[in-house]
Amino acid sequence: MKQNITLLVLAILSPFYLTAQTNILSTNPLAQQILTGNYEPSDYAATAPIVDPAAITAGIQARVSADSLKAYIIHLSQFGNRNTGADTLSASTGMGAARRWVYQQFEAFSAANEGRLLVSYLQFDQAICGMGQHRNIMAVLPGSNPTRNGVILIEGHIDSRCSELCDLDCLAEGVEDNASGTALVMELARVMSAYTFENTIVFMATIGEEQGLMGAEAFGQYIQNNGIPLRAVLNNDVVGGVICGKTSSPPSCSGLNEVDSTSVRLFSQGGANSKHKQLARFIKLEYQEQILPTATVPMNLRIMTPEDRTGRGGDHIPFRQKGYTAMRFTAANEHGDASNGAGYTDRQHSSDDILGIDTDGDQVIDSFFVQFNYLARNAVINGAAAAIAAQNVPTPVNFTAIRSNAGKLIVDITDPANLGMYRVALRSTTHDWDTVYTLIGASSGSFDAPPAGVLYVSVAGVDGNGSESLFSGEKLILVTGVAEAGAEENAGIQLFQNRPKPFDEATWISFWVNEQPAYREASIQITDSQGKIIQHLPVQLQVGLNEVMYTHGYGVRGTFAYTLLIDGRVIDARQMIFAN
Repeated sequence: MKQNITLLVLAILSPFYLTAQTNILSTNPLAQQILTGNYEPSDYAATAPIVDPAAITAGIQARVSADSLKAYIIHLSQFGNRNTGADTLSASTGMGAARRWVYQQFEAFSAANEGRLLVSYLQFDQAICGMGQHRNIMAVLPGSNPTRNGVILIEGHIDSRCSELCDLDCLAEGVEDNASGTALVMELARVMSAYTFENTIVFMATIGEEQGLMGAEAFGQYIQNNGIPLRAVLNNDVVGGVICGKTSSPPSCSGLNEVDSTSVRLFSQGGANSKHKQLARFIKLEYQEQILPTATVPMNLRIMTPEDRTGRGGDHIPFRQKGYTAMRFTAANEHGDASNGAGYTDRQHSSDDILGIDTDGDQVIDSFFVQFNYLARNAVINGAAAAIAAQNVPTPVNFTAIRSNAGKLIVDITDPANLGMYRVALRSTTHDWDTVYTLIGASSGSFDAPPAGVLYVSVAGVDGNGSESLFSGEKLILVTGVAEAGAEENAGIQLFQNRPKPFDEATWISFWVNEQPAYREASIQITDSQGKIIQHLPVQLQVGLNEVMYTHGYGVRGTFAYTLLIDGRVIDARQMIFAN
């Protein structure tokens, strides 16, 4: 993970961090053919293909092994320092040894599954920490239907660091950050290569994350240069630890040494009608419907308001910036905020990010900082969502919705694929869908809906095997009908209730503008219960839905007011209550 402020300073002081990536290529030309859909699927077909989605998700749940994850992490820790610029020549330590080992593991997984994984480096030239050339490691599982070409990416960065960005000699085992994410990617490559998906799945360990998301940026540029249809990115970074640090980056855990082994945070960019938040909701839905009914330890998937933790970033961001749908998994508890200043005692971005401790003095680690069963559960969540997304069910091209004050919603779906089965998702005050209806044998239907308040609606198609497509964009539905840009019948400006009911450090404030007013300045003003002004958030008014994210801080409690001001005039005001 990076710290944005630190990287800004480094960019100013060290011009080589600004050099562009060049010569981006796959070292295995066959992997590029797969990614661009230029291949014969029978060349990579399983002898006895397993294609039923229910069987696949059940198989992933059964076959993901905490013991395998533990073995990968122990081995990754033994390379000593996996800094992006660390030794590439040693057979036992440094980045070169680490990436060659991951490459060999991918090859072994392929050999165990009829050679169906195409293993490659994604190589690029860029000056980072004194090293001029770098390599992501990827395993490509070809889709069974290149005519419906699409790619799903499951990734985690392999590089580690200490407090100094380019310290190549310190002990930097990087167990939580991010051997945990790398191990998850490896385990899913092992397990999922036994199954057949319509879409191609890429399992990738990226490099250069700690120096500014460089490996992810390189792959994003590569897919853009080659016209590769990347449909979804599942980034895994710090996904195995369960112990809270003293300085964990908010929104996170609230107390030193608190343990949470049943929650995981899903970070993504945007508010209403964000395709990235829609991906997070899709992931949660697949977990709830495919995995939770038989899970021995239920997990709480928390869809977070911001794109990442405060002042932090991850490998999902370069893909989002290029227009691809992307999100990030992170453990509920982190051991530190990577600030590394005076008095910093947490493990993240230090030589203390190690396997664990020997509590009984027998020279054997018996208390691990990564909880391997927890990591396995997070791997299953990733795998189930990727498995359904990779069925490449087409999303309906459009829909209309009319809502009545009698508590009914009438939806009419436009679907050239004529799937005949659909999901209709309703969302009000939180980031989660309140209800997901199933429509069978028709493309229109009537559903129960709240008779008042903000309501966002989206739809998905369902194929004959019961697999959903990724969901459409959301539409804001008011009682009068579909509130698309220019379509709302009520005049004026309407301020909506903030959302979600806060459980993290930020909340979205939104309002609807029917007609563009003439104005000089507009803002959202935040005040406390005593009327003291806390913050002014400038806004640009536009016809339709307007949104602004207010970061109130983790642990804030109390009643606050937010007011929409235009040229100093109060347009509307509402209360919001923080109780996190």
